[in-house]
Amino acid sequence: MQITHFGHSCVLIETSGQRVLVDPGDFSTSWHDVIDLDAVLVTHQHADHADPVWLPKLLDANPDAVVAVEQTVPEIVELPTRTLRLGPDERIDLGGLHVETIGGQHAVIHRDYPRIGNVGFVFRAEGEASVLHPGDSLDATAEGIDIALIPAFGPWAATKETIEFARATAAPQGFLIHDGLLNERGWNLVAKHVQALSDTKLIDVRDTRPWQV
Repeated sequence: MQITHFGHSCVLIETSGQRVLVDPGDFSTSWHDVIDLDAVLVTHQHADHADPVWLPKLLDANPDAVVAVEQTVPEIVELPTRTLRLGPDERIDLGGLHVETIGGQHAVIHRDYPRIGNVGFVFRAEGEASVLHPGDSLDATAEGIDIALIPAFGPWAATKETIEFARATAAPQGFLIHDGLLNERGWNLVAKHVQALSDTKLIDVRDTRPWQV
């Protein structure tokens, strides 16, 4: 397995002969020219996870890729007719890679904002590490996760919740995502607390070089 963090919440997972891009949003640009994708997945409709300008261009450049998104994303972003709309507790099979959806709702930003949909993705393939990408939710996890992608910071999160998510996931390894609003000191502070108060070993993958698992 190989994982590349393209910034913020955008991640390329390469495993079991599949290349899957998750959450290509407008907080990062290094994913714009990615080709030869087998699937593009989106956890929810916010632009930092589904760039309304560049995501359609990416899909035009990857016409054979499976497109599967949380069910309200097509209301915000212009997507091709082949797009699959996902709710929680569904499964997509991409060759030997199986993707399950969990959760269903975005974390609370403020009680005066209505909550929107959010599905986390669990990736499993025989003989490979399992991976959890939660999108913008800290209240849903899955059993037997080997690699957790842990949201570091957002207007809907506190560090204590990030730590509890890492503890609940109980993955031996992981790395921080949703870090586009953090400077170097902020990133190091969150990483320090997660390392100190959970059993997950954090890998620094911010340089967009592929991480071999």
